[in-house]
Amino acid sequence: MALKKHKNLKLYYSISEVATMIGVNETTLRFWEKEFPEINPQKAGRGIRQYSHEDIEVVRKVHHLLKEKGMTIDGARQTLKQTGKGGDVRLDVLKRLKFIREELQELSKAMSDFEA
Repeated sequence: MALKKHKNLKLYYSISEVATMIGVNETTLRFWEKEFPEINPQKAGRGIRQYSHEDIEVVRKVHHLLKEKGMTIDGARQTLKQTGKGGDVRLDVLKRLKFIREELQELSKAMSDFEA
């Protein structure tokens, strides 16, 4: 049984990959780029967006503030300014807990496959 040791192997992700990760559509990400200057992916040739891990964390934070906490865009913008890009400790803890849950689910599946 081989566990995934490091899930962040890529340096940059496309807008479609980030949209899938976060659970929003690409149009939403483009809109958020306009509304939140903290979201600033690099643009390669022909305007192709390249999101770094840091960019993705900011997008996750915006998603958390807007979709999970139900904040307005202005409220989320203010919160981002107050906490900075590094962000909210609670969001970091939530991210770690989600990762641990994924790992436990993988272990549980591997154990049930092994027992069968």
